[in-house]
Amino acid sequence: MAKPVTASAAGKPVGASVPGRPRDAGLLLPGLSLGYFVVMLDTTIVTVALPAIGKDLAGGLSSLQWVSNAYTVTFAALLLTAGVLTDRFGGRRVFLVGLWAFAALSAVCAVAGSMPILIGLRALLGVAGALLVPSSLALIASSCADPQARAKALGVWAALSGSGLVAGPVVGGLLADAFGWQSIFLVAVPISLISVVTVTRSSVHTPVKAGRRVDLTGQIAAVLGLAALTYGLIGSGPAGWMSPQVLAALAVSLVAAVVFVMAERRPEKDRHAAMLPARMFSSRTFSAGLLAGALVNFGLSGVLFVLSLYFQEAHGYSASVAGAAFLPLTIPTAFNPIFTGRIVARVGARVPATVGFLMMAFGTAVQAVFGGTSALDVTLCMIGLLLLGFGVSFAIPSLVTAVVGAAPKDLVGIASGALNSVRQTGAVLGVAVLGAVMAAGTSTASGARVALVVAAVVLAIGAAVVAVFVGRRN
Repeated sequence: MAKPVTASAAGKPVGASVPGRPRDAGLLLPGLSLGYFVVMLDTTIVTVALPAIGKDLAGGLSSLQWVSNAYTVTFAALLLTAGVLTDRFGGRRVFLVGLWAFAALSAVCAVAGSMPILIGLRALLGVAGALLVPSSLALIASSCADPQARAKALGVWAALSGSGLVAGPVVGGLLADAFGWQSIFLVAVPISLISVVTVTRSSVHTPVKAGRRVDLTGQIAAVLGLAALTYGLIGSGPAGWMSPQVLAALAVSLVAAVVFVMAERRPEKDRHAAMLPARMFSSRTFSAGLLAGALVNFGLSGVLFVLSLYFQEAHGYSASVAGAAFLPLTIPTAFNPIFTGRIVARVGARVPATVGFLMMAFGTAVQAVFGGTSALDVTLCMIGLLLLGFGVSFAIPSLVTAVVGAAPKDLVGIASGALNSVRQTGAVLGVAVLGAVMAAGTSTASGARVALVVAAVVLAIGAAVVAVFVGRRN
């Protein structure tokens, strides 16, 4: 890696040795990649273990939705604030705090004795996970002064961490069958500790910006609004849309959304404190890119949730078989982003992103139509999952390029954090909405098929949004 040139808060050059520790910056990139790997792993490893968790902890569908969503709600809502904390306290410190917390909370999740306790711990895990993303990116930027070296390092970081999505369903299924659902949380502990050791041995720091402030109003509104909306959507299944608690939750989410928008539209002199400055939305590409980011994760996470329950409860698959069934979906995400990057460099983001959404929509529709157990149905299901996987790996890298490229130069970091945040918000809504649709069915199979049709329609809408708005002149 190129020698960093930025000064740390203590006045020492970035990359200067920390007293008592060897200077070994070569360990930094693997350590950071492992840290984000475990965050990505946690988003998918729990999916195939949900039936076992529900059986052991006596939880219904709504509880399982919360096991999946509690992590994602806090992760999505706190990503932008985690970026501010990284600037204020330094990337290395924030990363290590988040990693230690992630390891400890994962271990405690494994001994959770009730569904409410597990859901609460999953929410705390999301907080720890949010700390790891902007801090790891900041450390990579500080350790690589040369743009080409930085680009290569970010590619390695994305590839290694993205493999967590690939490994999650397979590893989760194998562990859940062999050692019980508790083991899917314990696997994060040694990975986190290895990351702690490697990053600790590195001496790279990031500059501290003491003037950065946390947007408390916007942050509280974001957490409250997303949590209330999720509660309302999940609660609509067992309680009904007109129940007092559901209506109250939806009202709270609406009020919180209004407060958030007002907080982000503060005067110019206070704009540096906003989580998401309003001037970023002057670009149609940026605004449409954020919406498309939410829709792509709505489809991906919602479909994973529905199919995991469908495979195990309707088809009788074991957790390991269900995890293996997702391989056609997850494998393309390990290598296709490399080719997507080359295509985007040649033709821009709109075409590959649109194609990606259409592939996802078609692949999801195939799951809804051919959901039987015959050889033909199983074969077509695998082809549909393969299309879904390729679609994801076309759409997401293209959207990242479009959104970051459309943001003002001084707000590129916030733009990247915003896209990550809305993507995770989309994941929350996907699990909540499609889970509610599934719960309304007369059986798991019928409910799953309707939910998959809804997901396909949402993804088709995403294709239209990208085709019409992304990459067009403002």
